[in-house]
Amino acid sequence: MTILVAGASGLVGSAIVRELKRVDMPVIGISSKDLNLLDRSRTFSYVKSIKPTVVIDAAAKVGGIGGNSNYPVEFLTQNIQIQSNLMDSAHEANVERFIFLGSSCIYPKTCPQPIKEEYILTGELEQTNSAYAIAKIAGIELIKSYRKEYNRSWISVMPTNLYGPNDNFNLETSHVLPALIRKFVDAVRINSPEVVLWGTGSPLREFLHVDDLAKAILVCLENYDDMQHINIGSGIEISIKDLSIKIADIVGYNGKIIWDSKYPNGTPRKVLDITKITKLGWAPLISLDSGIKSTVEWYSQIALENHV
Repeated sequence: MTILVAGASGLVGSAIVRELKRVDMPVIGISSKDLNLLDRSRTFSYVKSIKPTVVIDAAAKVGGIGGNSNYPVEFLTQNIQIQSNLMDSAHEANVERFIFLGSSCIYPKTCPQPIKEEYILTGELEQTNSAYAIAKIAGIELIKSYRKEYNRSWISVMPTNLYGPNDNFNLETSHVLPALIRKFVDAVRINSPEVVLWGTGSPLREFLHVDDLAKAILVCLENYDDMQHINIGSGIEISIKDLSIKIADIVGYNGKIIWDSKYPNGTPRKVLDITKITKLGWAPLISLDSGIKSTVEWYSQIALENHV
């Protein structure tokens, strides 16, 4: 068996590679430096040469509200190209198992909570990231189509908001938790009297450490084979305001937090129903407090080394 992990230098892909190596499974990790997945011809040639048994697609153009709002064309077209090229090449290479990683943003902006898998396409999407969401929905549909037309044992998994080492801490393109970590760590470093945050702090979100996700991926690889995608989350929600207070406390920031309500909040509430994945025997092991502490330590070290 050979497992090919696309997006291996990113937050999710690097965690999956670490977990596969920990359990002594043969893995090849690739990033954009190794292969441009937007290049269809080279993607086909590479996958054919590797002949993997399993492909795990953790490659994507990702970003927070700012990035999604400013570059919807890139988020839509590039993600569709990446996932289509990888799936089509995997089909040609007769790959047995393919795991496509989507995003919880595929669900409607307002739907019953916690969010069950069947709530997909039951309402309007959050407009700040609709292009990215539609690309991911297209990926889910392509997995289902390969199962239906070619009887492939391919699956889709839907992670909640993720964080951990190798996250993106660029304030222009990052998601909320790494952005908060950077803002508060930087504020402590320069002794800033205040930190300005987007929105009102009222949205509710759940967060999952990426190492817990990696373990869930292996559980799904070994135990899940169904047409419907499967949610992966912590099942625990927290307001962005409370999250910011928690992070400020962990990094030792004692200044003032100011909320700038002219910026969008995004979806008001989003917590996943994780009944299916827990029935497979998986449960998250890393608490939000300990996960944030370790991520702060990782980012602080990287920032020190790179003089950020």
